[in-house]
Amino acid sequence: MIRAAVVGAGLAGCEAAWALAQRGIGVDLFEMKPQRYSPAHKYPGFAELVCSNSLKASRLGSAAGLLKEEMRMLSSLTMACAEETSVSAGGALAVDREKFSDLVTQHIKSHPNITVHVGEVTAIPEGPAVIATGPLTDGALAQAIRELCGSDTLSFFDAAAPIVSFDSIDQERVFFAARYGRGEDDYINCPFNKEEYEAFYDALIHAESAPLKEFDKRDFTVYEGCMPVEVMAKRGPDTLRFGPMKPVGLTDPRTGRRPWAVVQLRRENAEGTMFNLVGFQTNLKFPEQKRVFSMIPGLENASFLRYGVMHRNSFLDSPRLLTPTFRFRGREDLYFAGQLTGVEGYTESAASGILAGQNLARQLLGQAPLVLPRDTMLGALCAYISDPNVKEFQPMGANMGILPPWPDRIRDKSQRYMLVAQRAVDSLRAYLQQETPLYGKGDN
Repeated sequence: MIRAAVVGAGLAGCEAAWALAQRGIGVDLFEMKPQRYSPAHKYPGFAELVCSNSLKASRLGSAAGLLKEEMRMLSSLTMACAEETSVSAGGALAVDREKFSDLVTQHIKSHPNITVHVGEVTAIPEGPAVIATGPLTDGALAQAIRELCGSDTLSFFDAAAPIVSFDSIDQERVFFAARYGRGEDDYINCPFNKEEYEAFYDALIHAESAPLKEFDKRDFTVYEGCMPVEVMAKRGPDTLRFGPMKPVGLTDPRTGRRPWAVVQLRRENAEGTMFNLVGFQTNLKFPEQKRVFSMIPGLENASFLRYGVMHRNSFLDSPRLLTPTFRFRGREDLYFAGQLTGVEGYTESAASGILAGQNLARQLLGQAPLVLPRDTMLGALCAYISDPNVKEFQPMGANMGILPPWPDRIRDKSQRYMLVAQRAVDSLRAYLQQETPLYGKGDN
């Protein structure tokens, strides 16, 4: 029997092991629990949900709901176990966390093609493997990954900025321009007058931050390069005006003058559907981000595709290191999965594990890889984390902004999202039914 190793029995690792085993590959699954626990984990079972018991929205016309439907179409183990252990949670899929973990563990341990090994892995396995050790990967294995990837492995206390959808920005209140006119009009500029800035500044410095976990507090260091904007603001009322909100080199075409302050938005993807708030890394609570950042001129009705986050995190510079199939570019038989790849969230991690496992199995069986259509949610996530045009890579979760936009203008967002979701389901179904001609494209 052909064999492969999977390191880590979280959601991604369990999905990868299951995908391999279901295709007749012998799997050696390595899990350090209960011999050793990460600072975030407490339960001995596999696929432990450490924060919330919610796997987010169930409705198809939502990013999370669409991703879960695609996972079902790809024979997801965690979706099957989640539905069997679900608890009432309105429109979300929530589970009894211990029952869910126990059920996943039972399926994995009872599979005839899976052998579980308890103990910490300190080196990258030789031969076919999937590494799915999560965002708290540390110790000798983390060092081995750094040595494999060179300086392209990121491991630090991460503060990321919010991302908004382009079509939710009020075009009447903003202008496109590069500072001093250098280059193309690459940035969207949100100009403040003095009164608007003072109101925004006051709201920002009094906004409530998200509490840090104990292990994050222990290791926390504020890096100047990714300092939370609210921390920077508390250094003085003009700090932002001489930092990320400096207006120099910009002229508001509506007034012919330089704004008092400005927030710049930078394109996040090649399609221009998502824009990042430049220099606005933050640890504010999500409702506070919505309240305060909606005071930025032009963002009053902005749709936030990703809120800013701040936590200890380890992830690869995936656009340089991974293909859309989650294969490591520097070694043919090595795949990564889960949050280590830069996907953000439980379902996203599990989904990446499905694809990494299925693609490694296909490679070992001499079959062409699965490169999912770009108009599916998982296909869009794969494209994002492997897109070399993404220069300053930050983890990304499922959201409608990473999908190609609907070709016709539809004002009703719910209707538009449902059409986009149904297109994704139809596209994935057609793709899976016609694998052979489509797989010939390869994964580079």
